[in-house]
Amino acid sequence: MDDPYHNNVNQQMTEPGEYTYHQDGRGHDGYPYQTDYPPQEEDAASDATEGADEDDQMYEGEYQGIPHPDEIKEARRAARMEARRKARLAAQQEEEEENLPEQYETIMEDCGHGRFQWMLFFVLGLALMADGVDGFVVGFVLPSAEKDMCISNADKGLLGLLVYVAMLVGALVWGGLCDKMGRRKCLIYVLSIDLLFSFLSCFAQGYGFFLFFRFCSGFGIGGSIPIVYTYFTEFLQMDKRGEHLSWLCMFWMLGGLYASFTAWGIIPHYGWGFAIGTEFQIHSWRVFILVCLFPALAALIGIIFMPESPRFLLENARHDEAWMILRRVHDTNWKAKGEPERVFTVTNIKTPQTQEDEFIEIQSETGTAFQRWTVRHVTMLQQVMANVMSLSAPELRLQGLFLVIVWFCLAFSYHGLGVWFPDMIKYMQYEEYESKVRVFHRERVERFHFNFSLVNQVHQEGEYIHDKFANIEIKSVKFEDSLFENCYFEDVRSTNTLFENCTIKNTVFYNTDLWQEKFKDCRMENTTFLHPKKGCHLNFKEENDIVIYMVSFLGSLAVLPGNIISALFMDKIGRIRIIGGSMLVSSACTFLLLLSFSQGAVICWQCLFYGVSVAAWNGLEVISVELYPSSKRGTAFGILNGICKFAAIIASFVFAAFIGITKIIPILMAFAALVCGGLVALKLPETREKILS
Repeated sequence: MDDPYHNNVNQQMTEPGEYTYHQDGRGHDGYPYQTDYPPQEEDAASDATEGADEDDQMYEGEYQGIPHPDEIKEARRAARMEARRKARLAAQQEEEEENLPEQYETIMEDCGHGRFQWMLFFVLGLALMADGVDGFVVGFVLPSAEKDMCISNADKGLLGLLVYVAMLVGALVWGGLCDKMGRRKCLIYVLSIDLLFSFLSCFAQGYGFFLFFRFCSGFGIGGSIPIVYTYFTEFLQMDKRGEHLSWLCMFWMLGGLYASFTAWGIIPHYGWGFAIGTEFQIHSWRVFILVCLFPALAALIGIIFMPESPRFLLENARHDEAWMILRRVHDTNWKAKGEPERVFTVTNIKTPQTQEDEFIEIQSETGTAFQRWTVRHVTMLQQVMANVMSLSAPELRLQGLFLVIVWFCLAFSYHGLGVWFPDMIKYMQYEEYESKVRVFHRERVERFHFNFSLVNQVHQEGEYIHDKFANIEIKSVKFEDSLFENCYFEDVRSTNTLFENCTIKNTVFYNTDLWQEKFKDCRMENTTFLHPKKGCHLNFKEENDIVIYMVSFLGSLAVLPGNIISALFMDKIGRIRIIGGSMLVSSACTFLLLLSFSQGAVICWQCLFYGVSVAAWNGLEVISVELYPSSKRGTAFGILNGICKFAAIIASFVFAAFIGITKIIPILMAFAALVCGGLVALKLPETREKILS
């Protein structure tokens, strides 16, 4: 029997699952169907689709989680558009980053160099001067502080060590933060921390608190050098950078002169101290610390009125703020030059925006206040660490390694000899003093009144019967195997005095500082101590040698010629020749130390070494801020300055260990370090004509 359904089909299925079309005899188009599927009744079909609109019909593959072809096309189209957008943004950002240094240099040339830069120069110079003062404070107050607070030799060395460690940590931390928080803001924090804790250290009566406050002060002021040089560099045009950064270095010298001069004038005067009640005794060395706060205080007041670095603002996509500051620099300079009519013509500055900036902007508008604060600071720390890691990039790795070597070698020799010079002078003084000691052997003194001072003497196997020691000073005196019988000591002041293996019978000590630590292996019989002066007591005439202040003053003053010469020739002969030449000439100067057989000769060669080597410091600080891009400049300088402090710590221990043993080894170490650093410096790239990247 014929099937009426198949009679209407004009086209047969050739492959299973293939769609075929038919046309009936009336000329109407049919519908596609798949021949594998059985025919469907009309009523069944209508029941299946009843209540469903055409727009709500579901794609068959959706039951199996298969996306609709239109959705796939739309997703691919969106991905292509996003990729093209990112490519355009990346190309635009790369172009902006390449154009920003040249454009910024042109703007700074248009702003000129004038009153604004000189105001900033003096403000930042005071901050650098505060760092120089802090480098001398501990050394000057230690002879008095160790007596006032009974500091042992071990604790005394701990104080100097911790201050340098604090400066090392401060350089690393603040150098990195100033690239993310801003140069001006970080410098305000640095100076505030230094002022606060230095002020508190003036009133610390216990050694533990004094140590803590000086550590915190060092952490603050340790970040000043990286920030100051980075900050000032970004306000200078290319042909002014070398000279004016070198002039800025002179303020560190002024800090040394200020500290030496004020210490010389204040510390030896015991009467300049005062008391606050019975708990706080403010001796003159504490007054000296207060006076040393003035440079930092003046710098803090000045920096409040200074603007943020416009280069930092541009690197962080803060165009409007940077533009206002640049116009202020322009108008200040040209108004001072008598041309107030000159107009700041810059209208647009390239400001690339990073993904981190966008992330912070988004997060700053969402969440609670604590969440926003956390996001900002965690992201900032991540950026700082990323900056540190980026310094190991291939294009920065080699020059960074060379800079590290040069910084370490120069700091090791400079700070090592800086410790060696004053210690060598003290040792020469000690040897000269020891050569004049008077020795008394088996003397017998009976019923005698000692009313004169005993100085630099050794008494061996002596006998002192019914003698009186009243209102005298005993300095550098040693009694060995001696007998004191029926003696009377009253109002006796002693320095470096010792009784060893002595027998003391029926003797009274009234109001003296002769106490247990002064008697070693002695036998006491019926001996009385009335109103003893226990503990440590200041003797400013003995504990503050004027020669030490003079040596520091002359050493600081000696760098003046080197500063002037390096500033005048930094842009003429280049940074590399200044650094390499200064270090190699300084290495030759170290051999002259072998000819130092007197205190005067040591002081002379010290001044010569400082005067020559300061040019290398100036050149090294200039090239360090010029080699690195603005977004990493503070971080890199902070790391290099931290390496300088690390080298100083090592050198202070190594060079001090050879005092009184030999002077050949310290001199050879200084010579080798300077030669090595000088030769490596010649491999550094010249940055005299380099635009800040």
